Amino acid sequence: MSREAQDDIDFQKYAVDYNPIKIGSIDGTDTEPHDRAIVRALNSEYTPNKLVQGDQHYTIFIGRLNPRTTQDTILAEFSKFGKVLSCRLVKDIVTGKSKQYAFVEYESSSSMEKALREMHKEYIDGAEVLVEREAERRLRGWRPRRLGGGFGGRKQAGQLRFGCRDRPFRRPFLIS
Repeated sequence: MSREAQDDIDFQKYAVDYNPIKIGSIDGTDTEPHDRAIVRALNSEYTPNKLVQGDQHYTIFIGRLNPRTTQDTILAEFSKFGKVLSCRLVKDIVTGKSKQYAFVEYESSSSMEKALREMHKEYIDGAEVLVEREAERRLRGWRPRRLGGGFGGRKQAGQLRFGCRDRPFRRPFLIS
């Protein structure tokens, strides 16, 4: 089998495991970190929250929420796509203020897929939201943004990571 045919078989547009060096790479082939955030993610230790309940395969992450957005607003917006089993707006444990992201678990994958398609880059309370599949429990090796990982960020700041829907991996560069 040729190298090109093997690359086509091995290539995946979206991340299935979380490797900070690969996630920081355009085509997933880098072997050295190119910025400090990737080094920070490599050196960090992170254990997913064992208290989180629900099925990670039916859960979506909603980011970049307006600080004024409430859990009731999120529930109202996302229940249009199917039965919601749980909705959790993440808040700071000291101040009680929104951390501007939430998780919604659906009863079925079709409802979740529809919400992913329909709500990504839509506006809720005046803020354009990012909607992705939950990564913390789904991707082995996941690191959140605060530890230098994640997928999010702003394109202008050069913080976006590859392997997510907003910025999928490109086919590997072939050097012959």
